Amino acid sequence: MKRPRIYADFQNADAEGRLRLNCVGTTKDLARKNVVLQPGTTLTLYSDDADEEGRSDDLQVTGVVEYSEAEQCWVARVDWHAIRHASESYPDHHGQHPPPVPVGPS
Repeated sequence: MKRPRIYADFQNADAEGRLRLNCVGTTKDLARKNVVLQPGTTLTLYSDDADEEGRSDDLQVTGVVEYSEAEQCWVARVDWHAIRHASESYPDHHGQHPPPVPVGPS
């Protein structure tokens, strides 16, 4: 089964370095994709970013869901060293990455 791709604010980490899953973009993605958080659920978490040319190229990382009793919210444990741009995750059959999609006025 494919992991749901859910928005997360990569700057919204708790004291243990886990991403809090409580920002508006996260809750909207969870609702739109009908994802019910449970301990051990694996998600692909992404955050907005761009390449050197200003084209959209989200950052993403795999996260494992936990519940933070201390903060009374859902969090995801991530490997901060494993964060990659989306373009690095989808090489085409020639070993090349797809060009990022331009954002903003052309």
